[in-house]
Amino acid sequence: MTIVRVVAGLVLAMMSLCACSAAAPVDGGVLKFAVGAEPPNYDCHAQTSFAFIHPVRPHYSTLLKFDAEKYPKIVGDLAESWTVAKDGLTYTFKLRRGVKFHDGSAFSSEDIKATYDRIRKPPPGALSMREEGYADITAIDTPDAQTVVFRLKKPNASMLANFASPWDCVYSAAKLKQDPRFPERNIMGTGPFTFVEHVAGSHWTGKKFEGYFEKGKPHLNGYVALFVAGAPMVNALAAGEIMAEFRGHSPADRDRLVKTLGDKAVVQESPWVCSLVVTFNTKKKPFDDQRVRKALSLSIDRWGGAQALQKIALVRHVGGLLRPGYDLALSEADLVKMPGFSKDINASRAEAKKLLAEAGQPNLTFTLTNRNVPMPYTPVGVFLIDQWRQIGVTAKHEQLETKLYLAAQQKDNPTFDAAVDFSCDYMDEPNLQLQKYLSHDKSTINYAGQTDRVLDDLYDKQSGELDRKKRIGLLREFEKRALEQSYTIPTIWWHRIIVTNSKLKGWYITPSHYVGQDLADVWLD
Repeated sequence: MTIVRVVAGLVLAMMSLCACSAAAPVDGGVLKFAVGAEPPNYDCHAQTSFAFIHPVRPHYSTLLKFDAEKYPKIVGDLAESWTVAKDGLTYTFKLRRGVKFHDGSAFSSEDIKATYDRIRKPPPGALSMREEGYADITAIDTPDAQTVVFRLKKPNASMLANFASPWDCVYSAAKLKQDPRFPERNIMGTGPFTFVEHVAGSHWTGKKFEGYFEKGKPHLNGYVALFVAGAPMVNALAAGEIMAEFRGHSPADRDRLVKTLGDKAVVQESPWVCSLVVTFNTKKKPFDDQRVRKALSLSIDRWGGAQALQKIALVRHVGGLLRPGYDLALSEADLVKMPGFSKDINASRAEAKKLLAEAGQPNLTFTLTNRNVPMPYTPVGVFLIDQWRQIGVTAKHEQLETKLYLAAQQKDNPTFDAAVDFSCDYMDEPNLQLQKYLSHDKSTINYAGQTDRVLDDLYDKQSGELDRKKRIGLLREFEKRALEQSYTIPTIWWHRIIVTNSKLKGWYITPSHYVGQDLADVWLD
């Protein structure tokens, strides 16, 4: 068995026989891997789930990308080089020459402009989940076919990393001009693999793009993403029918796979920029009452829950709005002072009962909407219901298929009471993690529906603050208010465990299950 662990975002190779073997890549073969759910449509810009990124990302390129082997190092993808002005207001990218889309049409700076115009200001009917991330861009210029210039209204501490987002699939300007919603129903990128087929409920297939701009890549002839989860997925991996599942395993599944596969098992572990949160529908009574929301947060024993759940689920770490261990996150000494994070759970629950009584809700009953992905949604949902039961609250557990689950939260007039939502990103960065807590008219990933201009203002201030000490001060203010208001509350942060077959090479774990999934460097031994 080989173990590779990621500590504080750094990949540390512990032994030589690992997925990151230095042996020369071998061309050929078809990679089969599992994906636990299916994408609701084909548009990168509108998605947030691994169910999309794992089967679809290999078809596309982005402006920049993260080097998974040296994460969080940023490298060029469609960009060959770039410069940032000293005042932080101008980003200039020089693009690769000779890049082709899968239909044979030429790529140029106009495609970058059309893509980012669509992300920051989506046309009617289209959805962008990342408008706020590019709100500081005032203009995008294309002085020639190989140059694109982004101009900002103010400095943004995360802007360069934003351009490495795996969600920013670059689309054809010509196709978008014909139909702004073309990507919802069609796949056409410049990535290492072309689209073959999507058979609903079964699989997704990609084929090697012979015209890919990186010579000698991809190494694979193709890939098949099988839509399978839970015990059937583990059985397939144990039998060698698939080589990987790239999202994450529970400790129990890891141990079973290691026992079954023996020296064919490669285990990699990492902290995870991912947590489950509970969103309260503030447009619906009694969740428009801060006392009710705060009471439900106070009743959760996160510290005890982390100890118990990590034995059966892929959750492990207690933290606030930012990943515990990240250098801008709250220390444990400061975290325990925040609402819902005290280690004296009896005192917290006594306060919770008092708040519910004051709000006229001593025997509150509601429905908790959850996702029907077993790990970790089901165990965390069951845990939350048990925690609320201990303050006299009754919650019904409703688990929905991914498409219905997302629709229940994302529709214009949501009717859910409370929902288990995921907060996962491709990197540690407050400008990403805090978006879920902004006012509903500022953030497309805030499903609570609140308007809080105090949080909006603090977000804007920290976003452009390049002085580290000052930024941390603003972050503490933001977190304190967000946790006190409890529109959306964090539960327990995830811990990523990946088991792959030793035949799989060239894949590196990172703290994000969205990064490193274009499969361009992956090969089979």
